[in-house]
Amino acid sequence: MKSLCIFCGSTNGADGKYRQSTMEISRLLAQKGITLVYGGGSYGLMGTAADAAMKHRGKVIGVIPKLLVEKEAAKRNITELLIVESMQERKKKMMELSDGFLVLPGGVGTLDELFEVMAFINLGVHKKPCGILNPNGFYDKLIEFVDHASNEGFIKSSTRKYLVDDADPETLIQKMEMLNGR
Repeated sequence: MKSLCIFCGSTNGADGKYRQSTMEISRLLAQKGITLVYGGGSYGLMGTAADAAMKHRGKVIGVIPKLLVEKEAAKRNITELLIVESMQERKKKMMELSDGFLVLPGGVGTLDELFEVMAFINLGVHKKPCGILNPNGFYDKLIEFVDHASNEGFIKSSTRKYLVDDADPETLIQKMEMLNGR
């Protein structure tokens, strides 16, 4: 994997562990020479991810729609900032630039991005791994639901296998690398 897209919150959340995990996985990507692709903002976990990767001499590509350049304070001190027309174009561009996807703690936008990636796997648009970083069990209920939907026949097992999770960033990247080799 040469590049991974991170989907995460534009806030830091209530627990400092989310920020810590974000810094750790971003450092790991930089050290492995994996480009971090993300939403281009300066706030919350998005800004933390970009800052941590840059601090460790990583390559960071931000993709932000014009309407959020001011609202999310587009991050200028990264390797490359792409300004696009719409949210849809943002997601499309991030997917094109990435060999896989990392889901960190976040809210509605993060969940939207996760499920769009999974829908595209389901439709055969791509077969890129998707990893959920799960500090403090943040995504336990979501993973439980995805497994339930799979067991009930609403998510194909061939789709479900592309979604892996772990609380440890290094282990999660290893799981994704194994999926990428399929």
